[in-house]
Amino acid sequence: MKTPQEYVASLAAMKHNVWMNGQKVEKPWEHPQIVPGVNIVRMTYEWPQMADHQEMVTATSHLTGKTINRFTHIHQSPQDLQKKVEMTRLYCRATGCIQRCMGVDALNALSIITHHADGMFGTQYYPRLLEYLKYFQENDLVGNAAMTDVKGDRSLRPHEQADADLYLHVVEKKPDGIVVRGAKAHNTLAP
Repeated sequence: MKTPQEYVASLAAMKHNVWMNGQKVEKPWEHPQIVPGVNIVRMTYEWPQMADHQEMVTATSHLTGKTINRFTHIHQSPQDLQKKVEMTRLYCRATGCIQRCMGVDALNALSIITHHADGMFGTQYYPRLLEYLKYFQENDLVGNAAMTDVKGDRSLRPHEQADADLYLHVVEKKPDGIVVRGAKAHNTLAP
């Protein structure tokens, strides 16, 4: 599992393209409006290192058997899900919002959906997701999930909008995947 120092170093090592108020932010991890969020996520790397929190904030990977950050874990039992909820509450009491919840929820949803799709259509999404999960867990990554479209005129349906990019939509299908355009909102602390 990553340490808090390794997390901050990983932010510094990224290629950034962050803009705020029309200005490019050269070191987002040091920007005064972003630092509070960095510190919140940093806590999710700090607490797994602390003996009094480890049982709640770590899990055993069903893929590797290694101890991992619970924010990278796919729930394997009702008890796993209960611990995830209790962990989230524990962090939120300290911070208000912990920022990593949507990422682990999205991974768990993908685990279910890809397994189901493979069973229905004979695809191989689930094994590919499991390989990615090993990487995700080993590197103790933070996932992000866009929660909603930016909407535009809410009285209109997505295809009726004056600007089609107010909703995420497929613009091209290729042999190796799709190309999408549009916007999603609520990527809190994405930078």
